[in-house]
Amino acid sequence: MLLSWDYSLFSWINNAAGSHPALDAIMRFLSEDAEYLFYLAVIVYCFTRRGKDRRMVVQALASAFVAFGIGYVLGHLFYRDRPFVAHHVHQMIEHAANASFPSNHSIGSFVIAFSIFLCRKKDGAFWLILAVLIGFSRIWNGVHYPTDVISGAIIAIVSSAVVYKLFDKLIWSRRFGSWRTFPSDYSR
Repeated sequence: MLLSWDYSLFSWINNAAGSHPALDAIMRFLSEDAEYLFYLAVIVYCFTRRGKDRRMVVQALASAFVAFGIGYVLGHLFYRDRPFVAHHVHQMIEHAANASFPSNHSIGSFVIAFSIFLCRKKDGAFWLILAVLIGFSRIWNGVHYPTDVISGAIIAIVSSAVVYKLFDKLIWSRRFGSWRTFPSDYSR
């Protein structure tokens, strides 16, 4: 039942690919290059002079470590071929024929987006919208099923929320979050 629904939704989204050149170009960008915007965001937030932003970056990186670890284990326990391996699809981007479940692009984008959202609601809302668009583009381009993307998002959001709560309880993280500059700046 779930797999039937999953494939039906995948087909409905993916069947639109290839018939809208401008939209296809946007979807290719989202699938292949938009993740670099998240990396840039992490760097920018890390090098601001606000300790709260640095703490947010450390939380995002810790959350990513946890989420990707969970995704790695689940991907090996529940191996699933990519849509373009199992079906005839509109494959709009090149991709290795490795495990489809869960979506690492979803994990990566949602873990950073939700970590930002937990600390900075307005900024986080923008990043969450971008994460959703990246996930959708992976389906559009024929490299993931909807449940791959949804599962990656859930893993990322839960990991981010757990790490965020743990950081509040750890004394060292509160001290890290109060840094105004990097430790090397105190020697000046």
